[in-house]
Amino acid sequence: MASSELNEPEILGLVRQAQEGSTDAFSRLYEFFFPQVYRYVAFRFDRELAEDIVSDIFVKVWEKLHTYQERKGVPFGAWLFRIARYEVIDTFRARKETVEVPEEMGDPDSMNNADDRVKRADLLRIVRKAMDELPKRYRDILLLSYMADMPHSEIAHTLKMREGAVRVLKFRALEKLESLLPPETRGIL
Repeated sequence: MASSELNEPEILGLVRQAQEGSTDAFSRLYEFFFPQVYRYVAFRFDRELAEDIVSDIFVKVWEKLHTYQERKGVPFGAWLFRIARYEVIDTFRARKETVEVPEEMGDPDSMNNADDRVKRADLLRIVRKAMDELPKRYRDILLLSYMADMPHSEIAHTLKMREGAVRVLKFRALEKLESLLPPETRGIL
């Protein structure tokens, strides 16, 4: 079974196995959640630091796995992203500076030629600058939604709010982000 095909009951089964000490089960959870966690972290930090942070996140997940309780109604992904979010916050506090993502970090897609890469890097810089101007709660909602690719229900659990509030804040965040972008970039996104 491919790791991208895990559903919530399968994830919970793997969590129970990992809580009993199965490193194979934890490895499957790691493979499943790594891309989402990495994108979430890599948007905020350079590649090397992002890799270190993601490593630290999964070490903490392993260390705290025994504290996860499915009966509390919090999906495992939301629980994991709470740890990821706090690790990102802690890293920002420790560094007290924003680190730019290097230009060489691009998507390995067919449009990865020099001109497109420069345009994308410029667009990323513009969007990142606008994101930095957003209120923190708006920024968190957009990062979890678009960079971590989390559904509204898991974002709600991660941020400890209602799902309806997540939808409203996401809508407002997108409106605010659009207002912060230069007019020539608004149609591109």
